Amino acid sequence: MTEIAARSIDVARARSHHIDDTRGDYVYGWRLFATIFALFLVSALSQVDRILPFIMAEKIKADLSLSDAQVGLITGIAFAVCYSLLSLPLARAADRGSPRFVLVLCILGWSAMTALGGIAASFLFLAFTRFGVAFGEAGAMPAGHAIIARKIRPDRRGLAIGLFGMGIPLGTMVGFAAGGAISDAMGWRTVLFGAGAIGLLIGLLTLLLVGPTPPQQRTAATTGSFFRASLQLLSSQAFRWLFIGAVIASFAAGPFYAFAAPFLIRTHGFTASEAGLAFGLLQGVMGVVGTVLGGRLFDSAVRSRTGYVLGLPGVLFLVAGMAAVAALFTPVGWMSVLLMVPTMLSFSFMLPYGFGAAHLVSGKGREAMATSLIMIGSGLLGPAIGPLIVGMISDAATAADIPNGLSIGLLTVPAACLLTGMALLIANRRIALWLRSN
Repeated sequence: MTEIAARSIDVARARSHHIDDTRGDYVYGWRLFATIFALFLVSALSQVDRILPFIMAEKIKADLSLSDAQVGLITGIAFAVCYSLLSLPLARAADRGSPRFVLVLCILGWSAMTALGGIAASFLFLAFTRFGVAFGEAGAMPAGHAIIARKIRPDRRGLAIGLFGMGIPLGTMVGFAAGGAISDAMGWRTVLFGAGAIGLLIGLLTLLLVGPTPPQQRTAATTGSFFRASLQLLSSQAFRWLFIGAVIASFAAGPFYAFAAPFLIRTHGFTASEAGLAFGLLQGVMGVVGTVLGGRLFDSAVRSRTGYVLGLPGVLFLVAGMAAVAALFTPVGWMSVLLMVPTMLSFSFMLPYGFGAAHLVSGKGREAMATSLIMIGSGLLGPAIGPLIVGMISDAATAADIPNGLSIGLLTVPAACLLTGMALLIANRRIALWLRSN
């Protein structure tokens, strides 16, 4: 009962500050800009370091005499499992202590491991460095969200989360473009050395720009183990349906990003450069638009005080599901690309909504834990299993002489989008009821 009462008080306080909160703990003016700018750099850096092995995979494979299975282990399920599960203890540390300290240590740690990857002479050593990168990056988003929760007013947090998340699509674009170009010109080891050095500088810059975070009062929300805290959050129907939506969405996002370019190449005769330019450019644009627009609209939903904060992303996923079906079977290549836009937009649009809603339900002192659980839901099963399911369906359809077998496999994407939309609409209602009852 004590924990329920404490959580109710936290939620009541958060709701009372949705419109006007002038406590001195929050930052304004140039400090607000500096905090968000630093977090954006961290987000972009983490994405760059994460995807560099993808663009350099062939060069690394040839240099170290790796098999495709070893490359897949380094870049795929092993990284995803390490990244997702280690976020829980790091998130708990951020909630209970200084999220700035946790974030800076994570940046310095994964940047050092990225640089160490440049001296790898064997699969085992390279795998060790990638596990180190995954360990460090696992704490970046939870700690960043904890900083946002403590230093930025509640009615501005959606946009702050969106700008923080904007580093993901932009980091992806920079990583692929710069990583590929520098690797061709100077070698893959130079790329890793350079990325590690830049990371160390960004870590020090973050330490200066973010500044000390307000101390977190010891409450029922910040005591106990991270495992117990996770179970408490998942016991809430409102949070559980949001978590379910994140899991299902990952089964749309994982296969979509893995097979969209091969689909355009096989089905519509695009060259690799044409598919990369069309898909990559649109994805970058939709990533920026979705995170910023989603953040602004989420803040508006919070200020409305209705509690209905997930309606728009729920509807967008339903639209994306129908558009994705059309994209897979239209005979015109450019039309197929355009019909993929709602799906691209839905993923980025959901980012500030999903994390912002998770913070509302979790209450003060558990924002990083809430972020970590949503990360696990969206980053563990879908990216690891989703592409495999699509590949197996595609292979079976092709073996059965069904034309365009990959499009049959990719039908899992619109199916997952439609199910995500329904899950989010259920979560939308559950969250509104939960907030009213608390």
